[in-house]
Amino acid sequence: MNESIATIFFLILSVVVGGVLVVFLEKKNQATFIKLSLAFSGGFLLAIAFIHFLPELYAEQHTSIGVWVLVGFLVQLFLEYFSGGIEHGHIHAHANKKIPYGMLISLSIHSFIEGIPLANNTVHGHDHDHLIGQHHNSLLLGIILHQLPVAIALMTLLRQSLIKSSTSWILLIVFGLMTPLGLIFGKLIPMDSSIPFMDILLALVVGMFLHISTTIIFETNENHRFNLAKLTAILLGVGLSVGLI
Repeated sequence: MNESIATIFFLILSVVVGGVLVVFLEKKNQATFIKLSLAFSGGFLLAIAFIHFLPELYAEQHTSIGVWVLVGFLVQLFLEYFSGGIEHGHIHAHANKKIPYGMLISLSIHSFIEGIPLANNTVHGHDHDHLIGQHHNSLLLGIILHQLPVAIALMTLLRQSLIKSSTSWILLIVFGLMTPLGLIFGKLIPMDSSIPFMDILLALVVGMFLHISTTIIFETNENHRFNLAKLTAILLGVGLSVGLI
């Protein structure tokens, strides 16, 4: 129980910190920080997908696991049709004081889904005691690292849309609660069922991670100098994932 509370605390904290950074960072620094932190999280998400989760999912010998990874990839593709790619730092603000409900719902669904596997603190521990909890921590860290720049991008968009500051913070907090709500929902899923719900949900999340990370990594519309900084951030993210093995 204490571990779940700590997990929820850090998930919400990452979003709040993102909102606070928007207030203190200059506009130019915001854009640079968003892009580099997304590159770092993109490298980390890609690495944990291949190093941590896919080997263990396939080790369970679920023949359909690849299908669910693909479904997760396509789900994220569908969600980004409504979010406008804010998961990658794309900010398309309009000073019309209108709340972007479609984008918020899309981000909320994404966050809710990726929070569900966090409910299983022993994801794929089975016969290897040293793996117990390790993948849970990798998943949690991956979500936090990605939530931070997304929160910055979301708060920036809300402010540029001339939405009231109080409303912007309420919407940001609502977004920050979605992953914890997914975790709480995951606690209600029976673990002794003949259907491996957690494996399926983790495969969906891995597919979503693959879409997000590859999109971030292969975006090359920046100048050569920035691409070097981006490459460095990606490699640091990959290195962190390797270090967690």
